[in-house]
Amino acid sequence: MGHPGDITQSSGRHDANLLRRRTILKGLLGLSCALPLSSVTVFARGQSDDEFLEDLSRRSFQFFLDHTGSSGIVRDRARTDGKASGPHEAVGSIAATGFGLTALCIAAERGWLPRAEARERVRRTLATFARQATAHGWFHHFLDIHTGERIWNSEVSSIDTALLLAGVLTAKHAWEGDGEIRELASTIVGRVDYQWMLDGHPTLLSHGWYPETGFIQHRWDDYSELMILYLLGLGASNSPLPEASWRAWRRPAVEYAGIKYVGREALFVHQFAHAWVDFRGWRDPEAPHDWHENSVRATRAHRQFCFDIGREFPGSYDEPIWGITASDTRAGYKALSGPPRTPGIDGTVVPCAPGGSLMFTPDITISALRAMKDRFGDRIYGRYGFADAFHPGNGWVNPDVIGIDLGITLLAAENLRSGAVWQWFMRNDDISRGLKRAGLSTTAAAAA
Repeated sequence: MGHPGDITQSSGRHDANLLRRRTILKGLLGLSCALPLSSVTVFARGQSDDEFLEDLSRRSFQFFLDHTGSSGIVRDRARTDGKASGPHEAVGSIAATGFGLTALCIAAERGWLPRAEARERVRRTLATFARQATAHGWFHHFLDIHTGERIWNSEVSSIDTALLLAGVLTAKHAWEGDGEIRELASTIVGRVDYQWMLDGHPTLLSHGWYPETGFIQHRWDDYSELMILYLLGLGASNSPLPEASWRAWRRPAVEYAGIKYVGREALFVHQFAHAWVDFRGWRDPEAPHDWHENSVRATRAHRQFCFDIGREFPGSYDEPIWGITASDTRAGYKALSGPPRTPGIDGTVVPCAPGGSLMFTPDITISALRAMKDRFGDRIYGRYGFADAFHPGNGWVNPDVIGIDLGITLLAAENLRSGAVWQWFMRNDDISRGLKRAGLSTTAAAAA
């Protein structure tokens, strides 16, 4: 991909937007000289959509090959050129590791990696977490990729543990005939104490816990990626959550451009749980429509929002390019979203925003990603696919990629192409039990 740098174009408008899952890290932002449009590589415009997704997916998977430590823990972020990201060299993320375990299942299925090698990588990762000391089965957010030890005095994170468990359960069924993998996965999942993470509340889970200060007072009480956390807790065989937990969190109604849906935060909150949970055909009496359809609507509303504010940011949000979510910007990390609009939106485009919605709205997401690649070429697209964010108007390109953002793009693409991640994950008894205890019913059951 070359060195991170500026992108410019002599005329016309560019656009881009993608998703970013909130992370504690502030990105190391780099600058370099601008390149004229003639210097930008334009990739094969004759590619089919599936060829494009194959290339993007394999590049995204390359991150997990390059940036997994001997422990099996995946780096939180890295440089677009493949190097470790400065002082973050040893910083691993348990959420990125959940995506990484799932990525290995995809790679083995598609033949990107010999199945025996993928299996050994999965086994090593599961062995690390099965033997690691935990807080009632919950894991610290950031760990050293070499030793597995807590890093940055990070919290024991409820949501990031859930994303790790999603990868563990996916691997369990992608290798369901492998006794060792099944046993390791069952050990990790079975010891999580959901009652402990309630911290005395009858229904709502805490965001996490610090050994030094105790539980975080904020609770998972508003629609977000929390759905996978509560479903895992409801379906757990050990200390499950009460059924009332599913109904206890708020479902804020949003309407934009005539589109009605639930959830007012950044686009990633409509994507992360859906990377594993196949909500199609499951009806929730607490929701106006099924949760898959809700994410379809949220994606379409977000795209229209980007186009509506596009005149404020010449060169950024312009048909067919769109996408804003929590991400690095030239000014640092910002948790951006819309609609409703949050302060600080500056024209930064985040490719994982449409990337994470590939499984919902391929008609508007593939075209957005292909346009980004065609217009800006190897200034933003390289070893791991897209840089995490870029700004067409001022020429900034993020020198980093982030594991969870590459992960959500890879999983969304695979669910669109084959549905494999959904199929593996939904075979888990914990999930079917959790859905039923939440009060959701299948369309067939509702019809009967």
